[in-house]
Amino acid sequence: MKDRKIGNHPLDPATLMMGYGFDPKLSEQSLKAPIFHTSTYVFNKAADGKHFFEGITGKRPGGGMDGLVYARFNNPNQEILEDRLALWEDADDALVFSSGMTAIALLMFSFARPNDVIVMSGPLYAATESVIMKIMAQFGVQHIDFEASATREEIDATLEKAKAMAADKGGKVAMVYLESPANPTNALVDVQAVRAAVDAAFGADDKPPVAIDNTFLGPLWSKPQAHGADLSVYSLTKYVGGHSDLVAGGITGKQALINQIRPMRNTLGGICDANTAWMLMRSLETLELRMSRAGENAAKVCAFLRDHPKVERVGYLGFLPEGSRQRDIYDRHELGAGSTFSLYLKGGEKEAFAFLDGLKIAKLAVSLGGTETLASAPAAMTHLSVPEERRKQLHITDNLVRISIGIEKAEDLIADFENALSQV
Repeated sequence: MKDRKIGNHPLDPATLMMGYGFDPKLSEQSLKAPIFHTSTYVFNKAADGKHFFEGITGKRPGGGMDGLVYARFNNPNQEILEDRLALWEDADDALVFSSGMTAIALLMFSFARPNDVIVMSGPLYAATESVIMKIMAQFGVQHIDFEASATREEIDATLEKAKAMAADKGGKVAMVYLESPANPTNALVDVQAVRAAVDAAFGADDKPPVAIDNTFLGPLWSKPQAHGADLSVYSLTKYVGGHSDLVAGGITGKQALINQIRPMRNTLGGICDANTAWMLMRSLETLELRMSRAGENAAKVCAFLRDHPKVERVGYLGFLPEGSRQRDIYDRHELGAGSTFSLYLKGGEKEAFAFLDGLKIAKLAVSLGGTETLASAPAAMTHLSVPEERRKQLHITDNLVRISIGIEKAEDLIADFENALSQV
């Protein structure tokens, strides 16, 4: 079923998650898609095999695979999942991967070449920064960054520097890579300003794609492709998976760009396996319910934390001050404040650790977006690999605790946080 309307009535993505892209007639009338545990697929005739491989190898211009071939290239669960994932941002297409970092790495390898420059916002998730600043650097790819809160003028200046860096070595600006809200500070990037700056700085023939990690708010609370992003990147492990029981990644966006990434995935691997894809299809059915409940909980918890005497400040998007640039970006871009936020305690690592060790309901663990509440210390954990000076520059301090609120009762979480704060 791929109908997206009933008559003239457009169907909401939350509704389409229940059956879009799956025909029960092709699977013994099964209500839910079976898990296709197979490594390869039988061709009806030899000509079919040739036709499919012409699509894979690009020998048939503009042609896709047109059929099932081999599980490194495609499988039914992965194809249905990609159809559904693309719906949330009304994207042309989607690709799913074995992890969010696989998606990010293959994205970089698809567009960047030696002597090119990647422009990035900061901070990014630490592993993403490692891919750009350490791994891509080994292949001669340069980088330059601007702070997440940069103005249009600052973005313009960064792009001009990037163009000069690339020209100096005979390369190009390969990509503008954003993360908004930034992990773990929740700083927002003005995607509209980035889009305008890129369009002004480059012509049609040399314009780099704008990609954005939309994990923290997407796909429910943020739809950056509506504001000028070409590609949205997801750790599907987080809100989309939502149960802390799988690892996967995804990219949605413009067809021409997706078509450049697909051959890299076909060759190097890293596709989402059938079982994980099936679990993600299950998770998409409740995504709106889970994220909505978690968002409501976060608003209540943050309201409690905001005025606590042992709290320095709460980096929650719902608290952005009126008239500030960050609030302006939020009002123009976002559909909700989310359920992941940064809590800055009065003190340092000692106080952050005491709080974390005092939690009983919330789990002391990295990751986010699950049904359970999680808390961690980024400076000592997920962002420990980031040089200390850069952590300070990007406000990833020792007293920062990152919290992802789950779907427990908000009153119970408040009691848990109150008890943990009493031990600081």
